[in-house]
Amino acid sequence: MFKQHDTDILILGSGGAGLFAALHACQTDPDLKVTLAVKGLIGKSGCTRMVQGGYNVALLPGDSLERHFMDTIVGGKWLPNQDLAWRLCQTAVERVRELENEIGCFFDRKADGTLHGKAFAGQSFDRTVHKGDLTGIEIVNRLMEQVWARPVERLEEHRALALIPTADGAALAGVLLVDMRGGGFLFVRAKAVLLGTGGGPTMYRYHTPSGDKSMDGLAMALRLGLPLRDMEMVQFHPTGLLAGPETRMTGTVLEEGLRGAGGYLLTGEQRRFMLDYDPQGERATRDVVSRAMAAEIRKGGTTEHGGLYIQMHHLGPDKVRKAFKGMVERCADSGFDLAGGLVEVVPTAHYFMGGLICDTDTRTGLPGLFVAGEDAGGVHGANRLGGNGVANSTVFGGIAGEVMAKQVKGEAHRDPDKALIHAEIERARQPFDKPLGDLNGLRERLLDIMWDDVGVLRTAAGLKRGLERLTELEAELLQSGLADQDQVFNLTWHDWLNLRSLVEVSGAIARAAIARENSRGAHFREDFPEAGDMEGSCFTQVRRRGETIEVTEVPVEFTIVKPGESLIDGDAGAPQARPA
Repeated sequence: MFKQHDTDILILGSGGAGLFAALHACQTDPDLKVTLAVKGLIGKSGCTRMVQGGYNVALLPGDSLERHFMDTIVGGKWLPNQDLAWRLCQTAVERVRELENEIGCFFDRKADGTLHGKAFAGQSFDRTVHKGDLTGIEIVNRLMEQVWARPVERLEEHRALALIPTADGAALAGVLLVDMRGGGFLFVRAKAVLLGTGGGPTMYRYHTPSGDKSMDGLAMALRLGLPLRDMEMVQFHPTGLLAGPETRMTGTVLEEGLRGAGGYLLTGEQRRFMLDYDPQGERATRDVVSRAMAAEIRKGGTTEHGGLYIQMHHLGPDKVRKAFKGMVERCADSGFDLAGGLVEVVPTAHYFMGGLICDTDTRTGLPGLFVAGEDAGGVHGANRLGGNGVANSTVFGGIAGEVMAKQVKGEAHRDPDKALIHAEIERARQPFDKPLGDLNGLRERLLDIMWDDVGVLRTAAGLKRGLERLTELEAELLQSGLADQDQVFNLTWHDWLNLRSLVEVSGAIARAAIARENSRGAHFREDFPEAGDMEGSCFTQVRRRGETIEVTEVPVEFTIVKPGESLIDGDAGAPQARPA
């Protein structure tokens, strides 16, 4: 019923985290067998390739590690795991040098040869280094060249279905996958597994991640009973392109550098409104801007498609075309003139701050399982700074590769719980035994539920209504079958699997949001608008126990700095005056 394959290290996902893990594992111990599995094509799927803005790093004169760290903590509303955040800021310096000097990336530089840093919201220094507005393509293309030059085993179009522990549950034995091309099941036994599948909150009406992202990694971790944190923290990027329902371009992100460079957000009547909400205007953090936009949309007076405008032409059309070539072309493809006119935008689900709990070496509570990138929780707390995402995946992906390679040396493979393998195969095959259902209709309902009830602005009544609607939708999904009974490249089957993962994670998001009765960062409760006591900060922890999902609160450990203290002069998170 399934085949078995052995490897030393199995990496799930081929974004920045997965590719860096593979590269560093090979560098640490070239004799190890490293396997990279992805449900798309390596380097061509996932979200790192889509990164436009850039990479936060404290390398430029006048900046410091402490300043980057404080911006991250203040931006995260004092909820981040401070040891993880420090490791991110510290290792980002090393990683950018590696990207340029060893991987072969080219980042934009100023006339004097130093790296050029963009202005990004919520940061007290212009530290976001970049390759125009196509930074992700540059990083992934160069990483692919390095990985492909090494003997990394590639399992493309292999979808991970379940994390399989040993029979006693004491450690991870491997992962059950399905070969999408052939339709058969494959159990990959591995001494160490990296969960790097990425987040991708595509359960919202407007979203930026690629369509293949369906939160599979977190769904698998949740099902195994592993603890997830900050699940209520869904980041909405303020400027998602709004071009109407007939194009898949709707929801794709227009990068933060537009606002950092001085772009204006306008109502449908072309009134600038952000200064009504925050003294930093359009350069406020993403959560603040998204809420302001949602409030303005609620008032009415919107654009043709029900959104707002972004304006750049006051900065000079030629300057905009030069600085944001990719964005100008993307908008032109959808009928908008970014450089000389107005572009319709809407807040769009962009990044998931929540994820699997881990330590600074990427180890989880289950021996043999590691996590990096958007599947990992704790780095960003309640709000991710733009530019910290690709830094997060590449920093901790590289760390994971090194740590896994050192740990598995001399270890033996573990035997899996074979009964669970068979149970997970039956679980995946469930829709083949059911009458034909309306998957597209169910997905459209999910988009509406999450956007309306678990979106930018939340209330207890809306969240509870959303959870009830999710429960009903899940019951219908489990009774919905497929027209085609063949498992070979059955994309409708994979749509069903995608939807099930999204529904499961959506339920965890709603439950965590109900539990947090205050407003922090990306999570805003209209019925509890205050942030609460910073010194008594807790993060939510979601965990499945049997058939129930429990939510608990865990106190934040201020291991480096406490609320009211700072490691820098001046205010973190706010642009500082520059010497003339």
